[in-house]
Amino acid sequence: MKVKSRTTWEIVSRVGTYLKPYPFMALGVIACALLSQAAAMSYPKLTRMVIDRVIGEHRADLLTPVILSLLGAFILRDSFNSLRIRLNNVFEQRVILDIRRQLYGHLQRLPQSWFDHRATGDLMTRVLEDVGAMERLLIDGTEQGVVAIVAIVGVATLLFLNNSTLALVALVPIPILLAGALWYTLTAHKRYRAQREASSAMNALLMDNLQGVRQIKSFGREVHEDARFAQRADELRQGTLTVMKVWAWYNPAMSCASALGLVLVLWVGGKLVIQGQMQVGALVEFVLYLGLFYEPVGRLHSLNQMLQSARSAGERVFDILDTSIETGPGDSGANSPASASPLRLSGAVEYLGVTARYGKDRVALEDVSLKASPGEMIALVGPTGAGKSTLVQLLPRFYEATGGSIRVDGRELREFSLAQLRSQIAVVGQEPFLFNGTIRENILYGRLDAGEADLEAAARAANCHDFIHRLPEGYDTRVGERGVRLSVGEKQRITIARALLKDAPILILDEATASVDTATERRIQEALERLMQGRTSFVVAHRLSTIRHATQILVLNHGRIVERGTHDELVGLGGLYFRMVRAQAAVRELEGKDESGGNLPQFQSSEESLR
Repeated sequence: MKVKSRTTWEIVSRVGTYLKPYPFMALGVIACALLSQAAAMSYPKLTRMVIDRVIGEHRADLLTPVILSLLGAFILRDSFNSLRIRLNNVFEQRVILDIRRQLYGHLQRLPQSWFDHRATGDLMTRVLEDVGAMERLLIDGTEQGVVAIVAIVGVATLLFLNNSTLALVALVPIPILLAGALWYTLTAHKRYRAQREASSAMNALLMDNLQGVRQIKSFGREVHEDARFAQRADELRQGTLTVMKVWAWYNPAMSCASALGLVLVLWVGGKLVIQGQMQVGALVEFVLYLGLFYEPVGRLHSLNQMLQSARSAGERVFDILDTSIETGPGDSGANSPASASPLRLSGAVEYLGVTARYGKDRVALEDVSLKASPGEMIALVGPTGAGKSTLVQLLPRFYEATGGSIRVDGRELREFSLAQLRSQIAVVGQEPFLFNGTIRENILYGRLDAGEADLEAAARAANCHDFIHRLPEGYDTRVGERGVRLSVGEKQRITIARALLKDAPILILDEATASVDTATERRIQEALERLMQGRTSFVVAHRLSTIRHATQILVLNHGRIVERGTHDELVGLGGLYFRMVRAQAAVRELEGKDESGGNLPQFQSSEESLR
């Protein structure tokens, strides 16, 4: 997905807004940097005094005071520098935490369709790496830029006051430096953008939650995940500060100055000393000031590099923050608890002429109408790509209908806040998703405040209590990333327990038994029957034997409902549903045996038995 290009000024001005909560920290960092620079600017003058007055004039009485002053200048320089680094580290980690929390919170509230076109690794790179690059411009760029400009102006003034001839010589490399900076600025942006787009970083919690964003949305756990992510991000902040504390002492001790025009200055200055037009101490003072002049010039080049990197990173971060979030009435820019006022729907659902499209050309649903009374089971069948999953995903507004109307209890979907709507719908999908935690945590995701008795009751009803009880750590067993330590059937029963614990009046089962064997299917089907009791259920069915007793079966093909009725009515029509039942019956006859090796009851394929 192409990222919108933004100007350098736009990125800098937007990044600067994150300084507002910490004005005193920003001022403190700049003040320490300026004081450190001021102390550094005193030692060339003191060095000249040692050479010209103390040594040249044999003033032994001045030696100790001047040396002590010189030592004091170094101590002040490095003390303020150390304080600046420590204050800067705390400042930048707070800002990083703020940006990451804002970015992550915004990510969770983007439409499901937005995630369909983006790779998880790319999103993780934006949250982990791009935020850091953007922040460096905010903190280091502001402080170093201000100090560098002040230092260049101040030292240049001192150079010209000391010796205008040598000052002009010292400026000879400047055109070359400016030309190099211009070339770099014009060519660096594309390189940094390509680097950002190619890089990726792995983070277990972030990967888990981005892959499970549909579960987060269906259970309305955005705020819960905000808190979990904030905790992990805060742990990262603390760990980074620990490393940087050592750096705060090490870096000042290893600081040094380099003089790019030193050769020319020594050549011309040496001649002036030999000719008696300049004292040795004055030349040494000028060379020391020269180092203080070129050091911030070199720092500005580093800032230019940082600026180009931050521009590319900022474009990718703001690409997310500028995307509109999904909202409903009462959603004030987030799915917050405030938008989830107590609500208990009866579960009456009605689709009126609903149309859905993916892009401009691909039609997923066309003029679909249906009605489900509270407690009814509506089964959706049809060939792959018929629009079954799209139909049920419109109900919790994972995707938006492009035409028609969907009503729940007589109210249009958009009359509910997203938190209210999704609190009334439980979803069990074909591919069960478990977070990288314990079985207990995964089941409690359905209702975070549920007690132990409710937890166990849901597990028993989902036919998973027995196998959980046999595990060494029981409900505290860790399931691994995406539940990798459990079988598909075990994971599916845990997701059913999670849905049972949520106790929503509307239930969506999207091919919940499609990926398991026959024996496991029986146990899952028993759990699903308990789950559907008293709830309005929409069942996307792969195995037609599981929907024989549905209140109404809808047969979809090419995005339209082509048949509807009960099992017996549809078999009697002899249409698409009849052909699907007959095809599955033939497959079962060919299999002929169950898991234990015994013969299965023959499912007759004649029209007579199907009716």
